[in-house]
Amino acid sequence: MDQEERRRALYETSQYVAAGWERQRPLIDEATTPVREWMVRELAPRPGERILELASGPGETGFDAAVLVGETGRLVSTDFAPAMSDVARRRGAERGLTNVEYRVMDAERIDLPDDAFDGVLCRFGYMLMADPASALAQTRRVLRPGGRLALAVWADPERNPWLTIGSRMLVERGLVPPPDPDAPSPFAMADAGRTRSLLEGAGFADVRIEEVAVWMRYRDVEHYLTVAQDTAFPVAKALRGLSEAERAGLADALAEAFEPFAGDGGYALPGVAVAAVAS
Repeated sequence: MDQEERRRALYETSQYVAAGWERQRPLIDEATTPVREWMVRELAPRPGERILELASGPGETGFDAAVLVGETGRLVSTDFAPAMSDVARRRGAERGLTNVEYRVMDAERIDLPDDAFDGVLCRFGYMLMADPASALAQTRRVLRPGGRLALAVWADPERNPWLTIGSRMLVERGLVPPPDPDAPSPFAMADAGRTRSLLEGAGFADVRIEEVAVWMRYRDVEHYLTVAQDTAFPVAKALRGLSEAERAGLADALAEAFEPFAGDGGYALPGVAVAAVAS
């Protein structure tokens, strides 16, 4: 699959899961609050600044920055998929934000002028892009001298069982193909060294990387399956094709695998993000 095919696949996936992400936004926001808070704190938006969010999804990270830049500042919230941008627009209206502009935009081909922003945010976006190096170079181009970028990607699979336990079971059952190690994926930038190299290659000279822990919480296995089906297109496609008996067998296997993470009120599965700030 070449880069254009990968871009098209990402577009179609993002369009498909937008409604599910909107339904699951409260759970996702609660789980990833430590990452969002780290990014906004390290970006340190100031009143009057212009901030760009790439691959915004529901937009919560950018919206926190919009509050800090105030009415004299501006957030431009962008996503590759129109349906996902619509989700962000609705969420921004719920929060009563009036200093946000919403645009559909490919982060690898940013249709904005040079030196236009004081800061850029991208939470869990670069790792899914066909050409993250190009996207980071474009990011550097639209930042003013001294401008800052805050990003987050997922750490290695072994440290993110909330993502890997279910996907590995689907692969083992032949329900989804094994992941392509060269394709964009949640773990494409898990190596902090690679992330640093990509940032420096794009022209960022001052790079600092930290790890941020998260917890994904599910009431039970069916809750987990519902969330996964809403937010991950390959999972949704696989689960739709299961018979009742096959789904029950998968649920039993998941319950056994989740047992080490059981506690009061369900399961708490750990995860680790690699977060970076650069200028």
